[in-house]
Amino acid sequence: MKLSEFRFSLPPELIASYPAKNRDESRLMVVNRKDGTIEHKIFKDIIDYFGDGDVMITNNTKVFPARLYGNKEKTGAKIEVFLLRELNRDARLWDVLVDPARKIRIGNKLYFGDDGSLVAEVIDNTTSRGRTLRFLFDGTYDEFKKTIESLGQTPLPKLIKRETEPEDKERYQTIYAKYEGAVVAPTAGLHFSRELIKKLELVGTDFAEITLHLGLGTFRSVDVEDLTKHKMDSEQMIVKEKAVEIVNKGINDRKKICAVGTTSMRAVESAVTISGHLKPFNGWTNKFIFPPYDFSIANAMITNFHLPQSTLMMMVAAFSGFDLLMKAYKEAINEKYSFFTYGDAMLII
Repeated sequence: MKLSEFRFSLPPELIASYPAKNRDESRLMVVNRKDGTIEHKIFKDIIDYFGDGDVMITNNTKVFPARLYGNKEKTGAKIEVFLLRELNRDARLWDVLVDPARKIRIGNKLYFGDDGSLVAEVIDNTTSRGRTLRFLFDGTYDEFKKTIESLGQTPLPKLIKRETEPEDKERYQTIYAKYEGAVVAPTAGLHFSRELIKKLELVGTDFAEITLHLGLGTFRSVDVEDLTKHKMDSEQMIVKEKAVEIVNKGINDRKKICAVGTTSMRAVESAVTISGHLKPFNGWTNKFIFPPYDFSIANAMITNFHLPQSTLMMMVAAFSGFDLLMKAYKEAINEKYSFFTYGDAMLII
């Protein structure tokens, strides 16, 4: 398929600026691949579609407060620093994006905090991803991380055109987030409340946790018409033995195996055996899924409504079928569903 086929007109007002008041009360569109039907529900109605022995695959990555605002030495110019990835824990080296990038040179020092107590030095200006900073911090690693957490802001996507608010710290995080490493939230999981997970467990649904640390590549635009030429950014992922056991039992028992979000789907599709089962994995994936594609693990999927021509939309189209997804998106726009990070949800069965 070609990039242009994934173009559609999305009214800007349908891009959600805020999440639903309650996590499990966003709207839910249920799309049935077998009969092509579309139902309109509330997210907590998802319990009606799962039962004993079914499996939900969740991504337990945790978003860290990746956006820092500092000032350049001498000029005092305001600089936004987006922490992408820790390169060396002991040396306090980080892979970052800076804005405005043109004002930053190797050797420049940046000061963070009202008193400028946290200092970083630019040591590389030529990486493909942005810049490399060394934080000049004398304390322990735990003290350093606490300082970053106190100064950093929740990294809401720029498309959400408002200032970060205190509530975002909790709401831009799944309730089952455990392992810090993401700069983007796995948004399909934001719809789950503790009460809903407990109810699903009571009816016998199992939860298999994987970890995939999302980077900004999630939002990187596709610039080539031929999708086979697009390269995804690599992201770190871990699939442990316990998740493998839960998922493979569900596969063998012919149960529903539901990937919660495109990240969970990408992770399990990156760790598949020849027999179509899940295997343990600890490494990196740059898997790009677009139509046509044969899925090996999941037979159901929970996802948000995605932006036109995004890699996320392409993966969902591969799972649902392109024509059915375009029909569902057209109906979502007519019914004024909310799109993007804080938007509504879709269950594909």
